[in-house]
Amino acid sequence: KLHHATIDGAAGAAFASILLDPVPNSTRAGEVEVPTWHTDPVPSDLELLARTAGELAKRPVKLVRLQVRALRTLADITRNEGFNVMADIVSRPIPGPVGDGVRRVLRGPRRDEPVDIDAPPPLPSGSAPPTPFNQSITPHRRFAFGSVPLDDIKKLKAALGCTVNDVVMAVCAGGLRRWLLDHDALPDEPLIAGIPVSIRTGDEEDPWTNRVSSIFAPLPTHEAEPLDRVASVHSSMVAAKEQFDLIPADLLVEASNMIPAGLATRAARLATRFRMGDRMSLPVNLIISNVPGPREPLYMGTALLKHYYPVSTVVEGQGLNITVQSYCDVLDFGLVACRELVPDLWDLLEYCIDEIAVLADAAGLGADQPAS
Repeated sequence: KLHHATIDGAAGAAFASILLDPVPNSTRAGEVEVPTWHTDPVPSDLELLARTAGELAKRPVKLVRLQVRALRTLADITRNEGFNVMADIVSRPIPGPVGDGVRRVLRGPRRDEPVDIDAPPPLPSGSAPPTPFNQSITPHRRFAFGSVPLDDIKKLKAALGCTVNDVVMAVCAGGLRRWLLDHDALPDEPLIAGIPVSIRTGDEEDPWTNRVSSIFAPLPTHEAEPLDRVASVHSSMVAAKEQFDLIPADLLVEASNMIPAGLATRAARLATRFRMGDRMSLPVNLIISNVPGPREPLYMGTALLKHYYPVSTVVEGQGLNITVQSYCDVLDFGLVACRELVPDLWDLLEYCIDEIAVLADAAGLGADQPAS
């Protein structure tokens, strides 16, 4: 069990592949010589203070570098030379050789022609529509889990000309629509889903970190027809990914690193203490995450790992999280919710799984309903 603040879903899947074995292993504890583990020395207060002082001294330069890179990126995306002028102005006040170095690195070669980028359609802005699970959360949780054959999802993907993630999103939209109708709480407009996206480049020195950002996309719960939901999801995801790809992944990491961890922690605690989920509308209704997991069977000794049910988190104002993770030939669902906001979470899981059969019938596949 690892907290999400430590690693993201992709790192967790890789971590499981290290902890477990690809073949049954009957070796007993004590039969393997364990190397001696030497920990790093615990830093003294003086060493911690020196590290902090060094980091604080570098932070203003890092902040300016981040601002300049962001402005250069905006200049390329919008084809507006004014952003390059602003970048020059921002980097100018840094004095001495440090400033010269920053300006030399960040200015880079100017392009004679703007980058040829077709601007994708705008993504949803403003607040997400209200739902029963978009309120202040309590300390109590519900967890519902189930599995479906991954082959059923792949058949739908091939028949509908979309991606596995599109099918997962459409299935969740259909399940949420039924649940909201049950509670007489279906909004006229689509919900807004936050979809975690890995920003790993493969060049990270430390893979055991959080390297994930998010994109926001409409979730077509307002569409009554299952095939219309797939088409809507596919269109919105293409637009969201195009906009996301315009921003370099390492720029997103640098931006997140500029937020002091202590300040972020205090802000989260204050939001919960003052029940901000009841006082303001958030831009996202829920998180829906699709994590690719190991494709080969894994073993703990001679015991076969049968399922890999993901257990994610909820945050203030978002009392529902839907995460799916593939493993071998199955797709495992893990739904987490605030118990008071979504007491019937198992019904929602059943609706999502039922939606696979509904979508298969609409696509003319005639598949039997998958077992949960």
